[in-house]
Amino acid sequence: MPGQRRKTVVISGGTDGMGRATALERLARGDHVTVIGSSEAKGRALLDHAANPNLRFLRADLSSVAEVERVVADIAGRHDAVDALALFANRVSPRRRETVDGLEHTFALYYLSRYLLGSRLRALLNAAPAPVVVNVAGVGTTAGRIFWEDPQLTRGYGQVRAQLQAGRANDLLGVAFAGQAGNRARYVLYHPGFTRSGAGNHRNPLVRGTIKLLAALFARPVADAVRPIVGWIDHPPTDPLSAIDRGRTVDRSLRTLDPDDAVRLVAYTEDRLRRLHDLRTPEAPQAG
Repeated sequence: MPGQRRKTVVISGGTDGMGRATALERLARGDHVTVIGSSEAKGRALLDHAANPNLRFLRADLSSVAEVERVVADIAGRHDAVDALALFANRVSPRRRETVDGLEHTFALYYLSRYLLGSRLRALLNAAPAPVVVNVAGVGTTAGRIFWEDPQLTRGYGQVRAQLQAGRANDLLGVAFAGQAGNRARYVLYHPGFTRSGAGNHRNPLVRGTIKLLAALFARPVADAVRPIVGWIDHPPTDPLSAIDRGRTVDRSLRTLDPDDAVRLVAYTEDRLRRLHDLRTPEAPQAG
């Protein structure tokens, strides 16, 4: 927009639905936008549609820790600061499957990739004048919990259970990020509600058809759902953490936003990351 500084915006899961709409809205404002997605075809289609030199597409499987680190290195090599990080990447897995790192896929993609992008891009976010992170999940929902005894859901896996656990993990991620000393970025947990976004992506054709029908009848248009996100990128909230459920501010005393659980989840996450690092890093040979 005239007279407004161009921002650098990074969007995970930006080739479909709300992520795609946010990318196009920010491009229209003159921003530099990097979209991360797993589909080369969808990324190419977005590039062709936008026809804008300020748009970059990075193909990556964000369920892989190494892939997230590659993406972060790419962004850091091109930009001195990141004004906004918008997190959308998610995919429903009807059956339990493990990533290349041996993690449950929903946990890795829906939660861990967001944890890693926020933490690894922290320095670039802090270098921006008014940085913001928008995490699009299900804040305000109290269904589901962290299965502390089995976070990787090796027993009793269900796609709804996995989605709800990762959603609650994202709630705690926002609490932990906002409470970390030195973070200048404002963190927004955002639940847009039922939205006409990605309705045609379910593998089961019957389920896919049902979702499309319900979306046509009851869901919010994508443009309405992304409007607050676009606004937060222009004008981040003043509080370190904001939690918005379908336009309503979420009570911070909600049990799903418990600070002690946030600390516990960070400890679990960092422990898993250390184990993965140790497995990938061969021991140096002993002298003598």
